[in-house]
Amino acid sequence: MSMQVKSYKDLIVWQKSMDLVEMVYHVTKGFPKEELYGLTNQLRRAAVSIPSNIAEGQARNSTAEFRNFLSIARGSLAEVETQLLIAERLNYLGPDKLREIQAVQIEVNKMTNALMSKLATRHSPLATNQDQAVTRMGT
Repeated sequence: MSMQVKSYKDLIVWQKSMDLVEMVYHVTKGFPKEELYGLTNQLRRAAVSIPSNIAEGQARNSTAEFRNFLSIARGSLAEVETQLLIAERLNYLGPDKLREIQAVQIEVNKMTNALMSKLATRHSPLATNQDQAVTRMGT
């Protein structure tokens, strides 16, 4: 028996993405001051976008809209990863700290992909038709 999600706050992917935001804010405090309106700001905005889009999508009325917002969150995850790699190349971030943050980023990405897949198979008329076609073919 699965628990009904009443709020985006119940979603583990949202909770983990909030952890990622916190980690990004902590690490960017150590970036050079001249990066405040550059990489620091961009990285923080991309990180904040992840749980924000998950929350907004979950609050929408349709599964298709939720999946769209999850797709946007996934794009922000790629931005965060890229910007973290840039920070490492510029020696703003050590390899150990990078791996620590990337582990959470990768976990959130996997959870986002899994949720998107689950929503596609559960609620999509196309997925339902595909499932029926596969069942009819006996595969």
